[in-house]
Amino acid sequence: MSSTILVAGATGNTGQGVVTTLSKLLESSNSFSKHKIIALTRSSRSTAAQKLAALPRVDIIEYPWAEITADWFRHHNVVRAFIASHIETSHFAEESTFLLEALKAGLEYVVRISTTATNVRPDCNAYYARAHWAIEAMLSSPAFTGLRWTSLQPNVFSPVFLQPAVALVDEFRRTGKVGALRLTASEDAPVALIDPIEIGIFAAHLLVEEDVIRHDKAKYVLNGPEDISGRQIVDLVEQEIGVKIENVVFKDVSWVDYVVAQSSAPKSIVSSLKFAPVTTWEGKCTASTTSQEVLRLAAPKVTPTDYFKTMLQK
Repeated sequence: MSSTILVAGATGNTGQGVVTTLSKLLESSNSFSKHKIIALTRSSRSTAAQKLAALPRVDIIEYPWAEITADWFRHHNVVRAFIASHIETSHFAEESTFLLEALKAGLEYVVRISTTATNVRPDCNAYYARAHWAIEAMLSSPAFTGLRWTSLQPNVFSPVFLQPAVALVDEFRRTGKVGALRLTASEDAPVALIDPIEIGIFAAHLLVEEDVIRHDKAKYVLNGPEDISGRQIVDLVEQEIGVKIENVVFKDVSWVDYVVAQSSAPKSIVSSLKFAPVTTWEGKCTASTTSQEVLRLAAPKVTPTDYFKTMLQK
């Protein structure tokens, strides 16, 4: 039976980049020429899953990653894995279990998605960032010496800051009206937004590294190639619609109220998401913080303007 590389969350915003890139890399690899990819998804019938299923060496499996056991890993001959968890309050319980089972199954290497590097600390006000810190602390403990791992710390996903701008342009095209533009970005602080697909591309390159010892316990910071401020996002929109936007709200976190309303978790915990963008407002998430290993293996190329234009075409 062929060795496999598992991609948990294969149809997610980073997972698609992992699977697509891995499929190409395996085709041209000598060391991994016989490996296959298991793309794990909640729905094998989705459009995204079907596109991935058409790629070489990709097998789609519909299975919840939070229920994977060491026996499951062994049964599917998984030797390496990628995991992109969620930001629900059950995050630590579910991902820590996945990683413990990976350790018990003897996996060679796991690449995981963390969050904004400056937020991964035990005293971060945003609850999910503390969970990422706890996961990394667990993996760094002597008990997990047998599992090699790398944690990717992308600062800000492009859609988080650009989606409201795209929505305003779409609304203007439909109605000719210019509503309020509410941006999570601050007006002046530079931030290097990164396309989620490019995070997946870098993860795929790590997963086919022959010697992963150099990446063991590494925490790589990922950013896009260029910084952008909230004011520059406004400029992009105004150039697109040819009209000045009169009502702009910067540092907007009102979207968190919707998340709180939809969650059954304690409101005090979920509402702490409002603190997540603070370090971006402080100018701590610029392109200059990108780890050198990211630039060496798969330097991100998609600028904020590129991503904005692409989103407008969808």
